[in-house]
Amino acid sequence: MNEDAIAAAEKAIRIDLAACYRLVALYGWDDLIFTHISARIPGPAHHFLINPYGMMFEEITASSLVKIGLDGQPVGKSDYPVNPAGFTIHSAVHEVREDAGCVMHLHTPDGTAVSTSKERLLPLNQTAQLVLPELAYHDYEGVALDHDERPRLQKDLGAKNLMLLHNHGTLAVGRTCADAFLRMYFLERACTMQVRTRMLGDSAMDHPTAPDVIAKNAALASSGGMSHLAEKLVWPALIRKLDRVDPGFRA
Repeated sequence: MNEDAIAAAEKAIRIDLAACYRLVALYGWDDLIFTHISARIPGPAHHFLINPYGMMFEEITASSLVKIGLDGQPVGKSDYPVNPAGFTIHSAVHEVREDAGCVMHLHTPDGTAVSTSKERLLPLNQTAQLVLPELAYHDYEGVALDHDERPRLQKDLGAKNLMLLHNHGTLAVGRTCADAFLRMYFLERACTMQVRTRMLGDSAMDHPTAPDVIAKNAALASSGGMSHLAEKLVWPALIRKLDRVDPGFRA
């Protein structure tokens, strides 16, 4: 890509990433100024965009996003720092996954509850069954400041696109912001469904899904249609929603 093409791609990705932050706030998945979503800018420089540390997700705009290198250091000037713990996790994924155009990490109550649970995510419903084939797990090693953790996280994630970070939260990887957001939506939805189902007690487990149906849903989830669904149908609808209720993300 030439410089003009890279600049045009960066502008588009800035808008999508800012939209992603606003949508996380809109859906109530944010955690004050904590957690992160990163997006890679095309080109040989391996530059990424991430949130300015200290801004609420509902404040983030396309122009306020910070450009950083794979070392987490800002490229150019920024009025805000970058959270080093945040980019430890993201850089681990971006370093080894060329397909990781966007990486989302959240600390939602339901996602963290399931990540902390001994039983992990169960195939209790259709949403969970569509998520499970893509789901990996990673043991908690403390606040993610130590870059020595990255090889273990990379190994645990492998080629999968979703992860429960034990005692910590959720992670989604996508080719685009649209792709990562929809994957995270399904993971978070599955976690909430499990938390609510378990609140009903053991009697709520009386209708397990037949193994052949679980296998059929797993095959559907692995068929490769998620990106098309995200980018062509769901994301345009979400952008229209944001333009109606919270249009400032484009600035």
